[in-house]
Amino acid sequence: MNNQTIQKFADKSAKIGIVGLGYVGLPLMLRYADIGYTVLGFDIDREKVGKLNRGESYIEHIAADKIAAARSKGFEATTDFSRIGEVEAVILCVPTPLNRYREPDISFVTDTADAIKPYLRAGQVVSLESTTYPGTTEEELLPRIEEGGLKVGKDIFLVYSPEREDPGNPHFETRTIPKVIGGHTGACLEVGLALYRPAIDTVVPVSSTKAAELTKLLENIHRAVNIGLVNEMKIVADKMDIDIHEVINAAATKPFGFVAYYPGPGLGGHCIPIDPFYLTWKAREYGVNTRFIELAGEVNSYMPDYVIEKVTLALNRQSKAVNRSKILILGIAYKKNVDDMRESPSVEIMERLAKLGADIAYSDPHVAEFPDIAGHARFELSSTPLTPQTLAGFDCVVLTTDHDKFDYTMIAEHAKLIVDTRGRFPSGRPNVVKA
Repeated sequence: MNNQTIQKFADKSAKIGIVGLGYVGLPLMLRYADIGYTVLGFDIDREKVGKLNRGESYIEHIAADKIAAARSKGFEATTDFSRIGEVEAVILCVPTPLNRYREPDISFVTDTADAIKPYLRAGQVVSLESTTYPGTTEEELLPRIEEGGLKVGKDIFLVYSPEREDPGNPHFETRTIPKVIGGHTGACLEVGLALYRPAIDTVVPVSSTKAAELTKLLENIHRAVNIGLVNEMKIVADKMDIDIHEVINAAATKPFGFVAYYPGPGLGGHCIPIDPFYLTWKAREYGVNTRFIELAGEVNSYMPDYVIEKVTLALNRQSKAVNRSKILILGIAYKKNVDDMRESPSVEIMERLAKLGADIAYSDPHVAEFPDIAGHARFELSSTPLTPQTLAGFDCVVLTTDHDKFDYTMIAEHAKLIVDTRGRFPSGRPNVVKA
């Protein structure tokens, strides 16, 4: 059976099914469509499906003409999961957030598995790309796939291949980012490699789905821990009246043994703030306390509080209170040059300042209207245009996301007070406070 499936991927007669058409699934769809595969996309959001079928995009860095081109090559989006039987590959790109107790919420994975399992058939490969704890593929997907009598490794194939996307980074795209793949069996791995090799320049096989799952967590925990370190260093440097960005840039001239990480107002995005909790939660099952990882999480979680403290002190020096001050937040996406708001620390900072009585506004060239965000306050706000006149009308401007589209020279000249969490403004200006 695996030879037949592998051949279909080789001659491109296989239809690719992608479940979840967001920041991960949509670029993957475009890649497969671009190289000649027919792609069927699945999503529970009818509005998204409608836009895609009209050739429209709902993600800023993915142009509508790319969606339209994929449509012309046979791409179709649907909410009808009974069509799963039409495809040879079922690639799951669904969210894996945390619940309100900061524990893993894999309900999107399990609900999707329950939705597709009645329609699975022999010869298919199911690939999970969502970030999760080691064991998810075997513990949650495997039994569901085999409920109908299909035998994984013989009739149907199961792999885990973690997504790797960096929205806003012009140096990498889906094709050029190496892809790790782990199979439940050797036959599963062979089929998984046949699925991804035509679309990805470099594929990296590992021994199991668990190894692939832990690889993804290590990648992002590595970043979270190092960001926690540099955030703590920022606090120390500030107490010593040293510019941490100057120090980082100097240290980065060392050609070996140092990798530059930069501080900020907190962690954002769908990976770095979340992934460490997936491992710490699972590690407790094995009697292991991940103290180092949890300590980094504590430091990073504290950063919005640190920013609020710096704003409060900066206003206080000008004989102003946070209460009734007009404060402009610069950048509310979680990282620069994207429109992605997931886990953005800017939102937490806005909420806390609003609770202290501040009159809050924001400016973000990538987010025209403040969106509804589950678990957060709703701000009825639109992006404030940046002009000398509008800047002069605010008591304080807080840079939280350093988009390249901001005119930093103009902002520095006309803002009364700037709290800079990203190191984009030069030290020594009387109206700039580093945070």
